[in-house]
Amino acid sequence: MSEPSRFERGHTDDLMSFLAAAPTPYHAVANAAARLEKAGFQQVAETDAWDGTAGGKYVLRGGAIIAWYVPEGAAPHTPFRIVGAHTDSPNLRVKPRPDSGAHGFRQVAVEIYGGPLMNSWLDRDLGLAGRLSLRDGSTRLVDVDRPLLRVPQLAIHLDRSVGSEGLKLDQQRHLQPVWGLGDDVRDGDLIAFLEQESGLPAGSVTGWDLMTYAVEPPAYLGRDQELLAGPRMDNLLSVHAGTAALAAVATAGADLPCVPVLAAFDHEETGSQSDTGADGPLLGSVLERSVLARGGSYEDRARALAATVCLSSDMGHAVHPNYAERHDPTHHPRANGGPILKVNVNNRYATDGSGRAVFAAACDKAGVPFQTFVSNNSMPCGTTIGPITAARHGIRTVDIGAAILSMHSARELCGADDPFLLANALVAFLEG
Repeated sequence: MSEPSRFERGHTDDLMSFLAAAPTPYHAVANAAARLEKAGFQQVAETDAWDGTAGGKYVLRGGAIIAWYVPEGAAPHTPFRIVGAHTDSPNLRVKPRPDSGAHGFRQVAVEIYGGPLMNSWLDRDLGLAGRLSLRDGSTRLVDVDRPLLRVPQLAIHLDRSVGSEGLKLDQQRHLQPVWGLGDDVRDGDLIAFLEQESGLPAGSVTGWDLMTYAVEPPAYLGRDQELLAGPRMDNLLSVHAGTAALAAVATAGADLPCVPVLAAFDHEETGSQSDTGADGPLLGSVLERSVLARGGSYEDRARALAATVCLSSDMGHAVHPNYAERHDPTHHPRANGGPILKVNVNNRYATDGSGRAVFAAACDKAGVPFQTFVSNNSMPCGTTIGPITAARHGIRTVDIGAAILSMHSARELCGADDPFLLANALVAFLEG
């Protein structure tokens, strides 16, 4: 008989709070770390020597977090069970010289990050958040959580063709947001404003990683509130589920046959090639140091990784009611149908038959239904951190996720039950 669910609708309520508190990857990992600390995890610095004591630990690096829980008495060759996810989402990011303007409007110069649905950023009230690097070498998170910027759309009276030919946007000219009026645009205005907002001395900020976001909060949608609308669900829904699952496993006190891990990377939307991306050395370094800290050898590391499994948890496409022909005719994942297993024989996803068996066993244990996603042959699919993780570390990897609509929009849509169904499956997987 299946075990009862560990998470129910309250998990989705908590996801909404997490989404609202995590407008950037830096805020996402800070919030994930705070939740793990409540479960007894401790931060360790990469520059310090690590010990092999049992318990929960985590490493923060920029917009990435790697957290793991070592059970009491775990041998150095104990395999890992990893939930992989990413913290970044497509958006508009501030350029190195942000202050611009034209024709009496003050504007902020932005660059396109990843592959956003551009039209979804038009006529939305946007906040501004990110990381400030200070003259003394420290960093400070900043979040202006109110309507500050807006990308105004051209009125239909000035572009009659939009009704017949569709919207056409020049990414350089048409997506620069306005944030005020005036002709006296001066270099340094935006950063000076953020220094004031953060209570920092003038001139103390020497670097920044800033991005815009829609300030409209997540919300239940529909007659029976069966749907959830919100920003950055690709892929903070998985980061939140993985964080909750790891905390639950760590606090359950069970005798685990594995070392459960959460690996949430930055820069997935742009190829993962960074020191905080899945194609960087961070995960491999943490896993190896965990083995060595427990007195292990190269042989122990090789044994541990050979028996390790990773679930690459990212979003997938629910069948669209207005565009069903864009989907494979025999694979139609539905909202609230449970997590999806993502398959592509050209290795855009890492799932194979043995990986499917691992995921099916976890869902069966949790009493959670699951679905399968395969792309229409005429429409090649995207990819994830799954194939990267499998190839870089030699780890058996399975691509899964939750089904959503409007992927890469400023505001996405999923079934309100799917977040906790995914989290329940992740708990069962991390338990081994």
